[in-house]
Amino acid sequence: MENDLTYTSFVAVGDSFTEGMSDLLPDGSYRGWADLLAARLSALPRPAGEPFRYANLAVRGKLIRQIADDQVDTAAGMGADLVTLVGGLNDVLRPGCDVEAVCAHLESAVARLAPGCRQLVLMRSPARRGPVATRFLPRMEQLFAFVDDLAARHGAVVVDLYGAEVLGDQRMWADDRLHLTAEGHERVAEAVWQALGLPAQSDWTRPLPPAVRPGWAARRSADLRFTGRHLLPWIGRRLTGRSSGDGRPAKRPDLLPFGQDPVLDEVGGWADGPAA
Repeated sequence: MENDLTYTSFVAVGDSFTEGMSDLLPDGSYRGWADLLAARLSALPRPAGEPFRYANLAVRGKLIRQIADDQVDTAAGMGADLVTLVGGLNDVLRPGCDVEAVCAHLESAVARLAPGCRQLVLMRSPARRGPVATRFLPRMEQLFAFVDDLAARHGAVVVDLYGAEVLGDQRMWADDRLHLTAEGHERVAEAVWQALGLPAQSDWTRPLPPAVRPGWAARRSADLRFTGRHLLPWIGRRLTGRSSGDGRPAKRPDLLPFGQDPVLDEVGGWADGPAA
């Protein structure tokens, strides 16, 4: 794709993946691939005097219907040059998911976003390799095939994170086993950057060094920690119909000049790609 390097605004739409979990900053907030991408886009040439603006409407735990209902019209009304939309994976990981309904909500969202932006970006979401992901593979692949079809029909770019073996490596995932680490988010930012036709700054698909398998005791300890801190609370929310995002506002609800966000000023210097 030919790029004239004149992005002046970016709106990110989605769930916890786009909010930035679990790329934790020292103050307890989350950074994430979208913030990193915004930092890099802000450094590109623009018309003199025109600030780069960024909004991130993503909220953790949201299903695709909620994303479509709560975020999409707001995003479309902002008239940004670049819009990213990632959603649906929370749906397909739930029992009894109607994938056709998920696809219908996604199609509605894309149809509203695509006409008003210069470039819409969709993604085939990354998945941690293991028995849980394997169980849901047919649903995920059905969703991702539909994403490809939507992109072809609406002129969107698809970033294939699911197909990148390194992002399935368990070391790229945080202790909750649901969200990427800081390095994982850095690689996603580079993947989107390259998908936009911008010059590569690193090889985001580069494999990690060979893994050293932890001992039995260390694995059991990690499993117990995961169960207590993450799995049981997640099950509790499912049983009571609650979500981790209930009542939580978007992390950056307004399309503001980049320099007006002190957190983004902190990440603005990242430019050399992920660490080895």
